[in-house]
Amino acid sequence: MSFSFKILGRALAFSCLALGGLGQAHASELPAVPDEIKEAGHLRAGVRCDQPPYGFQDSSGQFAGVEVEMARQIALWSLGSKDNVSFTCVTAENRVPQLLGRKVDFLIATLGVTPERLRVIDFSTPYRWGASDVVVKKDSAIKKIADLKGKTLATLKGSVQAKWFEDHMPEVKTLRMNSAADALQTFRQGRADAYTHDAATLVVVADNDKDARLLNEPFQISDAAIGVRKNDEAWRDYLSAAVARMHEEKLFRGWIQQFVPQGIQSYYISVFEQPKPAEAL
Repeated sequence: MSFSFKILGRALAFSCLALGGLGQAHASELPAVPDEIKEAGHLRAGVRCDQPPYGFQDSSGQFAGVEVEMARQIALWSLGSKDNVSFTCVTAENRVPQLLGRKVDFLIATLGVTPERLRVIDFSTPYRWGASDVVVKKDSAIKKIADLKGKTLATLKGSVQAKWFEDHMPEVKTLRMNSAADALQTFRQGRADAYTHDAATLVVVADNDKDARLLNEPFQISDAAIGVRKNDEAWRDYLSAAVARMHEEKLFRGWIQQFVPQGIQSYYISVFEQPKPAEAL
């Protein structure tokens, strides 16, 4: 086992222990709000703006989604009002630099826990797991991920999916786009044979596009957590306690019902409430 994966294993083990311990010690009893946060009196959250139902902007330009509601709930608990948070759109490529550059106080932005990220930032207790998948045209001859050899795949710059294919299937040509909307457009226009992203995002794509289908072959399964800067332990621990309280009060289910079409709600509930599945690959 490589050193980086030992670090990842220890971090995830700690996170699981922390979540279990907080549950036993009544997660509703949050620790003290860090002085720096209290003095600022306002939170700055980095969220996704192109990934419903987690983070997006609605028809009126307002921030919406499960992770946006998480940030508002943290503002309520820490600073007394859901209005005490502002949002910055981040992408897969720029979200960690935005955090390190102190443009935001934390990331709730479909951020998976990976060895590479653990080297530069810290994570709260995970709040859900996430898997990656691939969507293809309904009449495509591609039936499984192995069939992508020699094909063109749309993905996002800086995403875990791009890194996975680079490491595991270098014979797949990847078109790395700036946003989920760009990647999806590339796929729909036929410039790519397939599109890879978080499975949760692709569930929505397949539900909305009757000419597309999921391969349903999960890979790159990881935990999603809130990202904070290194050496910010008090803030990290506060956020971990807040995540535990969200689970204790079953807030995620209500947010899913608010932002996810009824027919696919069960998938999203499972990633917040059920154990991670085994890797298909």
